[in-house]
Parts: sequence; C-alpha cells; structure tokens
Amino acid sequence: MIKQFFVEEEGQTLVEYGLLIGMIALVLVGVLTIMGGKLQGGFSTAGNSINTTT
Repeated sequence: MIKQFFVEEEGQTLVEYGLLIGMIALVLVGVLTIMGGKLQGGFSTAGNSINTTT
C-alpha cells in the first residue's frame, strides 16, 4: 500500500496542472494590468468611430 502511494503519479500531475494554470493566470493578469490603458483607449476609439458612422 505504501509502495503504491509513492508509485502512483495521478495526484502529482493534477498538482502540476494546477500550478501551470495558476502561473498562466498570473501572467495574464499582469499583462492586462500593464496593457489595460492601451486596450481601453483602443476600444474607446473604436466605439467612438462606430457611433459617428451610424
């Protein structure tokens, strides 16, 4: 039973996937925080140009 506990790797892969998803989410939050102002300006410009054409 103890040997099976150390040989079984299903829990390890689950933890690795969790860490990977957490790191990707952290990078996305960082990028969106840094680029947030530029994205907001771009969407504002696009929205204003749509409003002026209609």
